[in-house]
Amino acid sequence: MRDKEIAIIAYAELPNQRGSGKRPYEFGAEIMAQLIGRSGIEHSDIDGLAVISPIAEAGNTFYSIAMADTLGLAPRWSQVSDIGGCSPIGNVARAAAAIQSGQCEMVMCIAADASSAGVAGRRLGGFREEFMDPTGFQGPPIAFGVLSHAYDQQYGLSLEALGKLAVTQRNGALVNENAVSSLRKPITVEDYLNSRMIAEPIRLLDCVMRVDGGSGLLVTTADRAKSLGLDNVVYPVAYSELTNFGPDDNTPDITETGFSVVGPEVLEKASMSCSDIDMFQPYDDFLIAIMLQMEQIGFCKRGEGSDFILSNDLSPTGVLPTNTGGGQISCGQPGLGGGGVNLTETVRQLFGEAGERQVPNARTAMVTGIGFIPYLRNWGCSAAMIMER
Repeated sequence: MRDKEIAIIAYAELPNQRGSGKRPYEFGAEIMAQLIGRSGIEHSDIDGLAVISPIAEAGNTFYSIAMADTLGLAPRWSQVSDIGGCSPIGNVARAAAAIQSGQCEMVMCIAADASSAGVAGRRLGGFREEFMDPTGFQGPPIAFGVLSHAYDQQYGLSLEALGKLAVTQRNGALVNENAVSSLRKPITVEDYLNSRMIAEPIRLLDCVMRVDGGSGLLVTTADRAKSLGLDNVVYPVAYSELTNFGPDDNTPDITETGFSVVGPEVLEKASMSCSDIDMFQPYDDFLIAIMLQMEQIGFCKRGEGSDFILSNDLSPTGVLPTNTGGGQISCGQPGLGGGGVNLTETVRQLFGEAGERQVPNARTAMVTGIGFIPYLRNWGCSAAMIMER
């Protein structure tokens, strides 16, 4: 990818909704229509399909086949990624590898889910009944509450810094028509500090809202993009992924994540440093996750995340524009397709089509993913991708 031989030629994103009554297949059809309309390709040109593993289809071991059938596709290469919030960017990397190996030429990546579909949570992991529920460790807010306490004990955690992140992202959502309507309301740091406690110190405004929706990309070769007359494209130039960080450590520092490995690695692959990154679009299921990524990727030193956030402008015109469209926390999280929120915003910005929230002269970006939070261990999967225009 580093040589810019792979190109993203189109993006699509649907408005996030609550209780849409739709399934991922319907979202997939809408996404495909947008992608074909934006790129000008023919339906028959799509010969690769990469999808995330959605909550709404938990237990469906033939999901990619069913999606292809629904969309009338006959792909020569198919992929279902089940690495949680890493899946959308992971699918771009997998699509690039498939294209480079000659298995296909035009891959449609779909990250769609319907959180309101009502699939039982037990189908997502039976181990929870035995190892997590009896301890009261029920759900991501508790996991991040424990993590936040651990970080605070080691370094000190500024709630005002997290509040600033919340406000910055909400400002992006106010001018993002795809953000779920109930979150398109301004907030203040005081609103954040006074929001309802969920799992101390995690507050309501630290958390994502589960919604229905989806996004997608078309990935092909740079040569194919040129043959289509498309000169406004985005190049994924480096990718790094790590699953099950620190498996041999039975007493892990839970504030340490795979980003301490994949962050420096993806920068090295791209021959860049943090100062070369024009914008940062990190996976944000909780606000503290953004700060941990900033530290471990190298935007600031370990333990200095609060000071970095408080002393720097993270808006689209600031020193490190961060989650310019609102991120998942202020746009909504479309289930296990949530990483597509950050990914699509990255591509939109590099296309120069972000409107009021456009980052001036943006040429490079880093987008990340987080997949699964296990019991008192490090994040299940960490992934980062660097893109250029």
